[in-house]
Amino acid sequence: MGHKTFIGGVHPYDGKELSKDSPIKEVLPKGDMVYPVSQHIGAPAKPVVAVGDTVLKGQMIAEAGGFVSSPIYSSVSGKVKAIEKRRVAVGDMVDSIVIENDGMFTEITYESVEDVTALSKEEIIEKVKNAGVVGMGGAGFPTHVKLSPKEPDKIEYIIANCAECEPYLTSDYRRMLENPEELIGGMKIILQLFDNAKGILGIEDNKPDCIEKLTELTKDEPRIEVCPLMTKYPQGGERQLIYATTGRAINSKMLPADAGCIVDNVETIIAVYNAVKNGQPVLKRISTVTGDAVKNPSNILYSIGTSYQELVDAAGGFKSQPEKIISGGPMMGFAMFSLDIPTTKTSSSILCFTHDEVAAFEPQACINCGRCVEACPEQLIPSRLAKFGLRGQMDEFEKWHGLECIECGSCSFACPSRRQVAQPIKTMKKLVLAEKRKQASKK
Repeated sequence: MGHKTFIGGVHPYDGKELSKDSPIKEVLPKGDMVYPVSQHIGAPAKPVVAVGDTVLKGQMIAEAGGFVSSPIYSSVSGKVKAIEKRRVAVGDMVDSIVIENDGMFTEITYESVEDVTALSKEEIIEKVKNAGVVGMGGAGFPTHVKLSPKEPDKIEYIIANCAECEPYLTSDYRRMLENPEELIGGMKIILQLFDNAKGILGIEDNKPDCIEKLTELTKDEPRIEVCPLMTKYPQGGERQLIYATTGRAINSKMLPADAGCIVDNVETIIAVYNAVKNGQPVLKRISTVTGDAVKNPSNILYSIGTSYQELVDAAGGFKSQPEKIISGGPMMGFAMFSLDIPTTKTSSSILCFTHDEVAAFEPQACINCGRCVEACPEQLIPSRLAKFGLRGQMDEFEKWHGLECIECGSCSFACPSRRQVAQPIKTMKKLVLAEKRKQASKK
């Protein structure tokens, strides 16, 4: 299979050389742990502990608040110190469970499965659900819901998002190099749920070592194949990945399942493996700590609930004071003003830069060059949508397909006038969707 791609996209400086050769290292937390009850799309989890309770590592501290929800587990042993609102990476104040870490990491016993092929489909989904597995690439959609489509016999492709197209991020890359058996094991477990499906590992061609290793490990797996992809942002976007690997297209009114596909991130698939095979809930994940302000850019395996400050300390701290800190990638991440923020299941990276290059640019007038149109992977007209957003023209915004925007930021990156094209589009998209929900609730 050739190196496939999609229409549009951009080629930002990838910055991966800073941390890609840094092996995964585990760091144990030292301070208090904070667990926001909203670490996923859907209903917040409901605390099942009270202040003063003693908990063990691996113990459930919040149960799922509905079908589209996910439980949360303590990643340390200690005492529940508080249940109160704490600030998260996106800036919101969220109800959170605060646990005083006793430093002992006394852990419950997990029930592993000798032969996962003997499990029924219902048992697999139940294990994934109970383990609190969500989309760990950033979306946070509960994985048991994704793996329970209405018509499972129509699912033809299980696509592993191994692209890691965001600049600077290398945690998935290290996972593929260091834990490939777990990735393939997780894919095989998911394939047990879908009798007519084939597994595809979609990897950008800037990771030839991963392509080679996974191709070798899957050579005797007739239901799994490695698909090299052209290196281009946002190759890892769900719609772009589906199109590149299968040639099928979806829009905002469709789910991947409507095109016979299910897409999961590398970290998510490994979490599925650990949940089903080892009986382990989601307690840890890997995050890339990088940027020119970081002393030792690293890929850190950390306990969820650890503060961002501890991750930076584990990477040697700052060699120079950062002017900008981002949770996530530079294209779609969130700027932060403090490191006293808890990590969650979806915390994939923290980027620390000496200079805020975006803030330094002075936006100029739009010159109608069309570069944002060329860059848009959804083939929209971003400059026009941005004007509708700035003017508050909801009807025009929707008429010109503004809801199809995937918020990748390619338009802002491509703009020679350095206009923040994506920001008013994102804001207007949220307003339109909120208005639609408001109208739907009145019916």
